[in-house]
Amino acid sequence: MNITYEKNGDYLIPNLISDPEPEGELRKFGLMRRHYLKEHRSGIYQAMLLSGKLKEHLFMMQEQAEAQFDLLVKQMAEQEGVTEHLKEKNQMLWVQRMNNIRERAEEIVRATLLQ
Repeated sequence: MNITYEKNGDYLIPNLISDPEPEGELRKFGLMRRHYLKEHRSGIYQAMLLSGKLKEHLFMMQEQAEAQFDLLVKQMAEQEGVTEHLKEKNQMLWVQRMNNIRERAEEIVRATLLQ
């Protein structure tokens, strides 16, 4: 291990260099998870933040949540008969039903994400 120090007054302070964080942008579910950890699980949040694992965890949770959301929307739409045929026939009804499905799927994902 090669540790370098910087002299600050009478003290030697180690030069700490963190590992590079993963690149990417946090979206809706990643931001929701971060907020939940910060507000309700502050010990876990602080430990992950200090160890440099927070952003990696948030990206993993975001990816899983988005995949679950997409799958739920697809399954609910098939089950409720919200198809392209309905979209061609009555676009406003299709939009209403898809918005309802997306809201319910987001609620399910949010409940699993915030545990």
